[in-house]
Amino acid sequence: MSRGFAVAVCGALLLLFLIAQRAAADDGAGDAPAGLPARYLLMDANGRAVSNEDFPGRLQLITFGYTFCPDVCPTTLAEMAAVLGELGSDAERLQAIFISVDPERDTASMLRSYVSFFDPRIIGLSGSPALVRRAADHFAVRYEQVREPGAPADQYAVDHSVGMFLLSADGRYLRRFAYATPAAEIAARIREIIGASPQRPGQQRQPAATGR
Repeated sequence: MSRGFAVAVCGALLLLFLIAQRAAADDGAGDAPAGLPARYLLMDANGRAVSNEDFPGRLQLITFGYTFCPDVCPTTLAEMAAVLGELGSDAERLQAIFISVDPERDTASMLRSYVSFFDPRIIGLSGSPALVRRAADHFAVRYEQVREPGAPADQYAVDHSVGMFLLSADGRYLRRFAYATPAAEIAARIREIIGASPQRPGQQRQPAATGR
C-alpha cells in the first residue's frame, strides 16, 4: 500500500467520523420546536409534485438523507421499515417518506430503487436544490456538502440533521423522533395517535407507489 493511498484512506475515514460526530451532536439538541411549518413541495419518482397536504387521513413519517450515505441513512430507513412492520395493518394509516438532500446526484430512479430496498411503502422525494433547501428549512434540518481538498466535484459526503419527523393526518408537524429511537417506541406513539383518530382515510394519491 502506497503512503499516498494510506493517507487518502485515513482522510476519508476521518471525514466520515467527523460527519457522524456532528450528526450525533445535532441529534442531541433535543426534539424540534413546536410550531415548525413542516411544509414541502417536491417531486416523486414519477416526476409528480407532492406536498405535505397530499396524504389526507394519513400520518407522515419523514426523514432527510441521501442515497450515498454510508451509515446513518441506511440505519434510519431500516428503522422506518421496522416501524411499518410493527404497525401491522395500522401501517396503512401512515405514509413513510425519505427526502433527499442531495438532488445533484440522487436521480428519480436511484431514489426509487434505494427506498424500495428497505420497504416498497416508503416513497422517495427530491426536487431542485432550491425546493429541497426550502423543505429542509421548514423542518429546521441542516445539511451541507463536505468534500476533501482536491476531491472531484462529484465526490463528497453530505453532513445533515438526523432523526424522523411525524406529521398529523392533515399535514401538520407533531414531533421529531431522535436518531436511533427504537422502532417499537415510535410505532407505539403512532398507534396512540391513530387510536385517538379512528376514522379511516379516504381516497388519496399514492405518489410513488405506482409503476414499481
